[in-house]
Amino acid sequence: MPVSTAPYKREYLHTKRRGREALITCGICGKRVPRWKTFETRKGFRINDPTILQQVDKRLVHLNAETLRVCPSCARFHHVVKKGKSVRKKHMKI
Repeated sequence: MPVSTAPYKREYLHTKRRGREALITCGICGKRVPRWKTFETRKGFRINDPTILQQVDKRLVHLNAETLRVCPSCARFHHVVKKGKSVRKKHMKI
């Protein structure tokens, strides 16, 4: 029986055919991590209020989002993914 299961699913799969992959720096802490272990998150600025959008000229507002690759430890700490839960605790009788 496994100790814990991951509550997330990785989008990028690492296979033997890919060979040795390049290391990517974490967007938050700067740690060097293989690409297949990282999680993708978007960081940016967005105006959601429709009244403000009407008042502001869209050509003067810079609203692009940056894609960050985050290491597993930062992803858990910054709530990008849920933390894994132990399977053993579910089956214990109190």
